[in-house]
Amino acid sequence: MVLTTQSFEEQLTEKLRSLRGTGVEEASEKDMYYAVASIVQEQLSASWQDTRKHYDKREERQMYYISMEFLIGRLMENNLQNCGLLDTCTTTLKKLGFEPELVYGQEHDAGLGNGGLGRLAACFLDSVASLRYAGHGSGIRYRYGLFEQRIIHGNQVELPDYWLKEEYPWETRRADESLTIHFGGQVIPHKRSDGSLEFSYYDTDEVQAVPYDVPVAGYQNDVVNTLRLWSAELAPENTDILADAEGKYYHHLDHMHSVEQISGFLYPDDSSYEGKELRLKQQYFLVSATIQNIIRDHKTRCTKSLKNMHEKTVIQINDTHPSLAVPELMRLLMDEEGFSWDDAWNITTKTIAYTNHTTLSEALEKWPVSMMENLLPRIFMIINEINERFCLGIYYDKPAFRDLIPRVAVIADDQVHMARLAIVGSFSINGVAKLHTEILKRSEMNDFYRIFPEKFNNKTNGITHRRWLLQVNPGLSSLITDAIGRGWVEQPSKLSTLVRYSNDSPFLDKIADVKKENKKALADLIRKRTGITVNENSIFDVQIKRLHEYKRQLMNIFHVIYLYNELKDNPMMDMTPRTFIFAAKAAPGYYMAKEIIKLIHHVASIVNNDAAVGDRLKVIFLENYNVSLAEKIIPAAELSEQISTASKEASGTGNMKMMMNGALTIGTMDGANIEINDFVGRDNIFIFGLSSEQVHDYYANGGYNAKDMYHADDRIRRILDQLYGGEFGSQEIEFKDIFYNIMYNNDPYFVLKDFDSYIDAHELAESRYRNHRQWQQMSTINIAHSGKFSSDRTIHEYASEIWRLSPVPKA
Repeated sequence: MVLTTQSFEEQLTEKLRSLRGTGVEEASEKDMYYAVASIVQEQLSASWQDTRKHYDKREERQMYYISMEFLIGRLMENNLQNCGLLDTCTTTLKKLGFEPELVYGQEHDAGLGNGGLGRLAACFLDSVASLRYAGHGSGIRYRYGLFEQRIIHGNQVELPDYWLKEEYPWETRRADESLTIHFGGQVIPHKRSDGSLEFSYYDTDEVQAVPYDVPVAGYQNDVVNTLRLWSAELAPENTDILADAEGKYYHHLDHMHSVEQISGFLYPDDSSYEGKELRLKQQYFLVSATIQNIIRDHKTRCTKSLKNMHEKTVIQINDTHPSLAVPELMRLLMDEEGFSWDDAWNITTKTIAYTNHTTLSEALEKWPVSMMENLLPRIFMIINEINERFCLGIYYDKPAFRDLIPRVAVIADDQVHMARLAIVGSFSINGVAKLHTEILKRSEMNDFYRIFPEKFNNKTNGITHRRWLLQVNPGLSSLITDAIGRGWVEQPSKLSTLVRYSNDSPFLDKIADVKKENKKALADLIRKRTGITVNENSIFDVQIKRLHEYKRQLMNIFHVIYLYNELKDNPMMDMTPRTFIFAAKAAPGYYMAKEIIKLIHHVASIVNNDAAVGDRLKVIFLENYNVSLAEKIIPAAELSEQISTASKEASGTGNMKMMMNGALTIGTMDGANIEINDFVGRDNIFIFGLSSEQVHDYYANGGYNAKDMYHADDRIRRILDQLYGGEFGSQEIEFKDIFYNIMYNNDPYFVLKDFDSYIDAHELAESRYRNHRQWQQMSTINIAHSGKFSSDRTIHEYASEIWRLSPVPKA
């Protein structure tokens, strides 16, 4: 149903009265938010139901995307846009005297993810629905997100992120579709009459997985898929409080708390045995609920038999966290459905596909055998059998690879290797950028690549341009539409036609005007949040991402210190003003990352208050980085810092978002930076630093010495001496640990080695910025090529090459 401004206003008035008990004149922004959300949810619900019925009627092959993270941000504007109601709603709110941004801002960012992994999953769901594919997400409904970050005296302090403290209007609880998950206990085998084994479970802890469904609306196409989030709750028969004995009452509360913890926190602290066990519980909880649900759906949609499950279903596991999908599907097929091992294995290995997101060994999960055996005894039996059969298969069927067995065994060194389990049990393994996939094939997973070369493929990540351009940057979106028409919204490859405007002076002037307005808006936000006034004519130099040593925020702040030293030595130096903008969370237990956050703040406190420097150099750290904050920063970014140590960043998606909004990339040849470079050309990007081959050579063969760099480069020595001497700290606050980490751990991420090249790249960027026409030309060329990094392109590739899905025709 198409809603006019008048009918929308009428519905708003009715919703305010019926839901919130108030009228327009007395309504708060929160009242208005819930009223708008109710209208949008009603608009979505009919299409949601019709989509499900349409898929069932056609017995459509469906994809299930299992991920521990879905960083969906706020959904209000996204859902309004996809329903075709954003302009109508915005106009109506203004007419009624409300500031739309304040109304939309009443929504808390959903605490369902942390970084790029979760944001990618959210982009994928958007594209799957917008391209009319039958695909759904499956995750955990965490009550608390990662954490709410506060900075106190330069130190990161973690507060609970209770994002569900108020009603979340986009979810629908479906208690009638709850499922039971079993932990612990004993597993007893029995022989069936045909000689096969069946298994009985005793003394297990039962947990209810209760689904909450969130609609995933396609862009103005009446398709609404589902993000199903599972909540851990006590089984109904255990919910009555046993008050007859005080001891039983307290035992009940302890058990209830233990159960609720499973969906309590995103990434609980795993520094203790209990924390590790909770993470493992979360992972099994997610995959068991999801796969039980998939089997139930298959029986309802297609046929009572599961023999053709792999023809009607594909499961994509997002990183190693859901690797237990492999043994869980085996368990359900054998123990619950009566399949033989061979038949179950055939179905499993034709159903599950695995995406790898990292080359970092610490991110390739491993679990102690004893923990797996105690917590998931039947699952461990199956993993053990998978490992035995896999290793024997190599020994007898592929004798040329016998020497690889210790390095590819799923169980080795008294640990279960989750990435190996995912590889052995899936039909597809993909990396997320060309370089990343090549590194997997030639080094990190070379042993498996030699055994299963046919399984490996690349799917370069993408971002949804509808959220990250159309929604967050309406000024630029309108300018693009005026120039090339609206076709780019549904076919982002059409952005390439903007190249013809890269020499059009009036268009370039408009590009500059849009960026100026976005910078002004961000400067206002910075002033409100930090009290610092920044120079709106300075270069907005942005690094926003998780705080990790390989992402090298440290090198960025070293560059700030270098510029500050230069300005102090030569106050009359001709330098284009710079505003360095950081936003990042460090993992609670990651000491060095927290030290880097502290250093950024202490450098900022000195630089920002030095009258001799004035507004030529400012350092801003915006706390509690999340999707909503990114949506404010990215449209204003001019220089995009993508400076990871080459070979360490699998892909990156922030690089794509800022490129799409006209920022120029300064970066290493790492992750998707390589593909950005390939598309825009070396003249439209600022590349520096070691190559991945050089990094690997240093790691393998040595030859690099941080102390040599310290003695050879006066700039580096001065910065490190300033850290050691406390110039950017105080008697209580020193940064000697950063100094020692670089000097005595031999600069593990090559900050010093790349520093000279990094400064050169910045000087080149500054010279280009001074030529305003040239900068706008480069910016336009980057926007024009950004359509290649739309998640629509990525999803088309997944659908055709891995999932074997076709767009579902309209009903």
